[in-house]
Amino acid sequence: MTDSLSRARLAALLDGARRTRIAVVGDAMLDVYLSGDVDRISPEAPVPVVRVRDRKHALGGAANVAQNVAAIGAGCELVAAAGRDAAGETLRGMLAMHGGGADSIVAVRRCTTQKTRILARSQQLVRVDEEEDADLEGDEVEALLAQLRTAVARADALVLEDYNKGVLVPAVIAEALRAAHERGIPVVVDPKFRNFFLYRGATIFKPNRRELEAALGAAVDVEHPETLPATLQRLGVQHILLTLGERGMVLFSERGEIARVPTVAREVYDVVGAGDTVTAYLAAILAAGGTPAEAAVIANVAAGIEVGKLGAATVSPDEIRRYVDAHALHA
Repeated sequence: MTDSLSRARLAALLDGARRTRIAVVGDAMLDVYLSGDVDRISPEAPVPVVRVRDRKHALGGAANVAQNVAAIGAGCELVAAAGRDAAGETLRGMLAMHGGGADSIVAVRRCTTQKTRILARSQQLVRVDEEEDADLEGDEVEALLAQLRTAVARADALVLEDYNKGVLVPAVIAEALRAAHERGIPVVVDPKFRNFFLYRGATIFKPNRRELEAALGAAVDVEHPETLPATLQRLGVQHILLTLGERGMVLFSERGEIARVPTVAREVYDVVGAGDTVTAYLAAILAAGGTPAEAAVIANVAAGIEVGKLGAATVSPDEIRRYVDAHALHA
């Protein structure tokens, strides 16, 4: 952490985050983990036969952001879509159990997005995706708009979590940003390529380097970031938090300020869900009155803890406090 963030300030922000309410709008998914043993090759094709010993479900995408918000202790309202199927029922039930807020999930005619990972000896062999990712239309979009207006009206911050699965269509993005700006609350965006340039006015725009370079059609030189202000102007956002994997993050502001946030991860076991943890903490700390730089520092510590866990996991404020104390980080 940086010297500018004292332990007293860290404690105040983490405590304040617990008194906030976050609206999360985006693509919710159900993750399924099938774990087992491989003893032979199939006689039907040259592929391993996995004898499944364990099945686990986890929340993914916007649902995992909501779960992380709940783990912080903040209130959460998730506006998303799920099918009228078994996966959708599981998703709703898990959200209700973990405090992620399932009442604003819109039932849609398509299947619930589900990603099944098959593992043997902790190694992923294959992933099977069941989804329909065309943009939602008509009455389903109208239902999403009604739910997001209600959610934003009582929120202290807004998250837009885009996985290009059809929820964050242009009309939903525009209305979410309008409602948030009318309320005067911060907006954190985790973008994907389809609507990359539709988030003008966002407080923090959080792409990874590959996503930003693909959208711009050019390489991004983080060692010589003098060209980044033009990117901020093109996107129309206040800050870009560029995530760089093992190299940490870089926060660029519209005023030309640059803050480098090195990774604090000591052991990387599984990177699935780390970005969702970062997004949740960014929103909660901003809602608690933190600056974008403070939010980035705390979110980075949370990500360092999360990647040491299996699958899409959550990180509590107490874990952050213990991590800071145990690793003698400046705080």
